[in-house]
Amino acid sequence: MLSRINPSFPVSSLFSINTSKSLLQPNTHRPPPSSLTTPVTTNASSFTNHHCYFLTDNPKASTPMAFDIFIFNFFGGQVFDGHGRKHAADFACYHLPRFIVEDQNFLEEIERVVASAFLQTDAAFTEACALDSALSSGATALAALVLGRMLVVANVKDCRAVLCHRGKAIEMSRDHKPNCNRERKRIEALGGSVYDGYLNGQLNMARALGDWHIEGMKDASGGPLSAEPELMTADLTKEDEFLIIGCDGLWDVFRSQNAVDFARQRLQEHNDPTMCSKDLVDEALKRKSEDNLTVVVVCFQSNPPLNLVAPRARVRRTFSVEGLREL
Repeated sequence: MLSRINPSFPVSSLFSINTSKSLLQPNTHRPPPSSLTTPVTTNASSFTNHHCYFLTDNPKASTPMAFDIFIFNFFGGQVFDGHGRKHAADFACYHLPRFIVEDQNFLEEIERVVASAFLQTDAAFTEACALDSALSSGATALAALVLGRMLVVANVKDCRAVLCHRGKAIEMSRDHKPNCNRERKRIEALGGSVYDGYLNGQLNMARALGDWHIEGMKDASGGPLSAEPELMTADLTKEDEFLIIGCDGLWDVFRSQNAVDFARQRLQEHNDPTMCSKDLVDEALKRKSEDNLTVVVVCFQSNPPLNLVAPRARVRRTFSVEGLREL
């Protein structure tokens, strides 16, 4: 279905499952070629998760078009985890992809464009909140993009992307906690503080979109709460099998390797990313995940993952002189 992304390493399909208050809402709509799907959302009372994805196949198109008909040779998927209210996640889900694909240089400078898109989204949301204070809220975000053989992942806070490379989990993002040494140094250099794991004693995150309404977090010159994403890239090979994207509700109860092992086993059984996403959500609920959940599974191969057979250990035998004489 998505093979035109890269003929050598086709993304066989993309599916996602959302839960809010333990309600499963599978997204079974498959985006047709040359089109962009509309965002699929789910809401909760205090935390809101969103995911959206788009597939495009004309890298030279430059005519401004509606968000639902972009045409580029490009694939992207995002997960947003809102806090406070849903508005920041809503806003980012719609505007972040726009800022990426509407940049004329995004094919040549994808990393710079993606980083800039996060900051543009944050600034645009600030302007929206200035016009309507009821929108004030925040969101964590992760964007995973495939351009040819190149995988680019950008994130703020603790949504996570994990690549399965022949059964091995490779984390393509890093959680941004205030008590992380690197984040703590950055926060303190910008006039903030970390108290009991919380930024300025208020937020358990070091990076986020929005939250301009919280005093001391952001201002025109910067501030300790950053919207600048951390980027990681990888060149995909035939040994890269799939990518798992999930919000913190998944990673609260799954280690990265554990999630890859679980997903790999399920894909070997049914080779269905839809079911695999649902399986991960179901298992997270069984493990008593207390947050709402968003899981996206992207397969890079049309066939199920191969069984990995560990090489048999070589057995070394020794013989005594007496034993040899008895032979």
